[in-house]
Amino acid sequence: MRPEREVKSVLMIGFGAIGRHVARLLHPEISSGRVTLTALVRDVDKHAEHRDLGAELIQIESPEDPRWTALKADAVVECAGVPAARSYGPAVVAAGLPFVLASVGALADRPTRQALLAGPGDLHVTNGAIGGLDVLEAAAQAQALEMVSITTAKAPSGLIQPWMPAEEVRRLEGLTPEDGALTIFTGTPAEAIVKFPANVNITVALAWATRGLGVEASTDDELMEAALDRTRVEIRADPRQEDSHHEITATGPAGDFAFSISSTPSPENPATSGLTALSVTRTLRACLEGLGRG
Repeated sequence: MRPEREVKSVLMIGFGAIGRHVARLLHPEISSGRVTLTALVRDVDKHAEHRDLGAELIQIESPEDPRWTALKADAVVECAGVPAARSYGPAVVAAGLPFVLASVGALADRPTRQALLAGPGDLHVTNGAIGGLDVLEAAAQAQALEMVSITTAKAPSGLIQPWMPAEEVRRLEGLTPEDGALTIFTGTPAEAIVKFPANVNITVALAWATRGLGVEASTDDELMEAALDRTRVEIRADPRQEDSHHEITATGPAGDFAFSISSTPSPENPATSGLTALSVTRTLRACLEGLGRG
């Protein structure tokens, strides 16, 4: 007779498009009773129509509310954006809980990154909307990468930001397929995530994957800081683009690498790739399996 599986409790921060998609993907575990899911939301009534996804919704309006820290969980998964990751993540890790990070852009902020890496809880970084990172990670660990870049192209409507002047918004809204792609940003992942917090978590994920091990005993924080400076980012608004398209290139002693990835945007949030929830769910499952082996 097989021993009964231990029920794992998951605390989810946020229940927007990504969180709800993750809940749907976790249906086999939730429906069989292997996983319980509790989601922190700012307004329970706003999410009433999604109660059928199997998550218990708890209204927590800010991380200062002490009730959320009293909740029992085996793992915490963030699905609420960079600001929420920065606000909740350090406390989760400090409490010794594993923390699955969807909004990888939070790692571009050094104080947040240092807090998330300080332990004793483990940080689990998702790959988001891009693949092939295992190859680049292996090359980086052998000090065999010298240049890393990513060009992201999305539909103009998914790139419009509150900080943009009205003239720039009108220009993006007025782009036609005949105009072709318009480059609206070039710089580093740290700069990109400030301007496009919901669009370019993947650029920071790329820097994280290619941080390497360092020639000497460098910390992940130090390696990430160097990787953020080394990685080049270009963002294009392309009216011909229905999917999110990413071109990744890397060169060095290990060779020349090029990856081209197109992913369908989330139907609920066009600024987010539909692949993000798949990556988060995969990382969360691996995290829970690791707890089971412990």
